[in-house]
Amino acid sequence: MKKSIVIAVALSVVFCAILTEFCQKNRPMSSWISRISLVRRFGADLSRFFSFEPPAASVGRTTLKMLTNEKCRNSVYPRSKLNRFNVPDKYLKWETDFSDYKPISYTSDSIKGQPWADPEKLSEGNPWNQVDSHNKIDRKSHEGEYSIVDGVPLNPIGRTGIKGRGCLGRWGPNHAADPIVTRWKVDEKGERLKHPKTGKPILQFISIQRRDSGEWAIPGGMVDPGELVTATLRREFGEEALNSLEADKHSKDTLEKKIDDLFQQGFEIYRGYVDDPRNTDNAWMETVAYNFHDEDGNSVARFKLHAGDDAVGVKWMDIGCDVKLYASHADMIRKVAEHHHAHW
Repeated sequence: MKKSIVIAVALSVVFCAILTEFCQKNRPMSSWISRISLVRRFGADLSRFFSFEPPAASVGRTTLKMLTNEKCRNSVYPRSKLNRFNVPDKYLKWETDFSDYKPISYTSDSIKGQPWADPEKLSEGNPWNQVDSHNKIDRKSHEGEYSIVDGVPLNPIGRTGIKGRGCLGRWGPNHAADPIVTRWKVDEKGERLKHPKTGKPILQFISIQRRDSGEWAIPGGMVDPGELVTATLRREFGEEALNSLEADKHSKDTLEKKIDDLFQQGFEIYRGYVDDPRNTDNAWMETVAYNFHDEDGNSVARFKLHAGDDAVGVKWMDIGCDVKLYASHADMIRKVAEHHHAHW
């Protein structure tokens, strides 16, 4: 009887803690069900069930705001003067009938004939929803299988107000990689600075100013054909944020060694569709975002920053809820702050 009461009380404590954590972080419940079962079955030591630090693989992509098409609707298409067809929220999904929907078709002249871009007309039997092994192009979506209508892919999130490829190279998913490199903001003595409102330490991340739009962004880029995402993350960070392409040999060797060491410690923040202003009904951006954190400030945090190929500026930017960034980058940055229990 006493044993049953002890187990019941223990279960109540665990369940309350789980509910509290779930409400605070909106975490999925499935990962905790097995923990409750272990306590009930084996009377396991309760202390280890109160560590709520999520493993890297569980950083929640489903809580991000990517899947909305907010930034790629009802606006002028980037690098053009073309207005998108107006798409009210209630008509976003393809499943909703919208008989008046008549968007224009647009593919920028800047991508036509480029070796890294698809041709304007594709041959029948194009390998959609799979890896095109012949051309080394990954045409699979992180969101699952997408529909093919009139021979071209259909945006899995919904209508965008414009057809064609816009200024994106590939029909369907265009895969990118975004390295989020962070450090703690410190004073001249090396002590971490805390935000006066939240009392939490302030994170900084390396941000680049895009040459095309002037907006600040994560220094990411497109995954080259046949390239591993991990290789893209490292390459883009060096090219855009640290300008490794223009460094002398000694500096470049030192830089690459530091980057190699840092990039062994990353964890995935997000994998999926990106609400990017370049998206169309038939072409869209997807990304894999990793956070690489210089905890003690003795690695990349000490390097002098130089803007690279696609950037006009680069800096360490404070992370907070008022940060204004390109596309949906602020949503990924928010998840990084939450993971490190930093100010947001």
